[in-house]
Amino acid sequence: MRDPLNKKITEVEPSGIRKFFDIVSEMEDAISLGVGEPDFDTPWHIRDEGIYALERGRTFYTSNAGLKELREEICNYLKRRLGLTYSPMKETLVTVGGSEAIDLAMRSMLDPGDEVLIPQPSYVSYLPCAYMADGVPVIIELQAENDFKLTKEELEAAITPKTKILVLPFPNNPTGAIMTKEELEPIAQVVREHDLFVLSDEIYSELTYDSEHTSIASLPGMRERTVVINGFSKAYAMTGWRLGYACGPERILSQMLKLHQFAIMCAPTNSQYAAVSALRNGDDDVVRMREAYNQRRRFLMHRFQEMGLDCFEPFGAFYVFPCIKEFGMTSDEFATALLEAEKVAVVPGTAFGSCGEGFVRISYAYSLDNLRLALNRIQRFIENLREKQS
Repeated sequence: MRDPLNKKITEVEPSGIRKFFDIVSEMEDAISLGVGEPDFDTPWHIRDEGIYALERGRTFYTSNAGLKELREEICNYLKRRLGLTYSPMKETLVTVGGSEAIDLAMRSMLDPGDEVLIPQPSYVSYLPCAYMADGVPVIIELQAENDFKLTKEELEAAITPKTKILVLPFPNNPTGAIMTKEELEPIAQVVREHDLFVLSDEIYSELTYDSEHTSIASLPGMRERTVVINGFSKAYAMTGWRLGYACGPERILSQMLKLHQFAIMCAPTNSQYAAVSALRNGDDDVVRMREAYNQRRRFLMHRFQEMGLDCFEPFGAFYVFPCIKEFGMTSDEFATALLEAEKVAVVPGTAFGSCGEGFVRISYAYSLDNLRLALNRIQRFIENLREKQS
């Protein structure tokens, strides 16, 4: 019998995040700090709009690109929050989560052999999406001493004549690193000089704690070179609604729409109606949840300091990325031992790239009560490790 499988697909490794999630789901009294999902319920006014859409029989296909009303609200939001101006009819596409938008952008822009620069540690989808689109992923290893920010020097060193796309994953999953306007400006300069394009994943843009988020698309000469990816999962606690969007130059978005049209048809209709309410009436919800995350972030940093656990201070998303190199264990070994000894699940840093070795990702999208209990267990675990080493 002939092999029915595509070799390229079989070569892609499954997500390293799922392994620990699957184990902890079957472990009694376990605490998972591994999943990047808000613990807040979707705000009621958003749920109400989704329910109302069902009650009114709004269960038919929308336009392939999404509800006109929603695309207009997306453009209003981006103008109001980030100073970005897009056409709702020609430069905006509603997708099934931000992940679909990443995939569509890669497949629409890459020819075989084109290189994609991917700073790591970063979200698990970038590399396989580039690979499956016949691109060549080129990893830029971000450094802890630079707070996991991308530097101009690192970018320039990775560019070759085949480089086409730079993935810009800030605020960052898993490190929580951000990049300010002043830090983005030299990156934009290099992009313009080398005639590159940028895929800017800004799904955590509303979860920035010490400054306002800046989109690289807002910098001079960058709008026409950038596809902005965003969505509703993180800021509005709408993970299960599966709704994201992309905005960018019409030339690129029209091809993304073509792929979306044949593969998906359109994003879920009732989710789109709910998202209109999120954008129109959800600013206070975002502020409330951001303040809660910030409180949790500060709590974790304080506890790490008490434990003597090295961790740079993150100012975005809802993750911390502590260093566990002192224990002489790999990230996978540390996470496995912690789960077995204390029933606390964290994600090995290597799930986000090999340069994540020596770190683990901890999500603080959980209640303070759960975080307190988990951190007590983690402290006991590392104290036992230190005793064994002494």
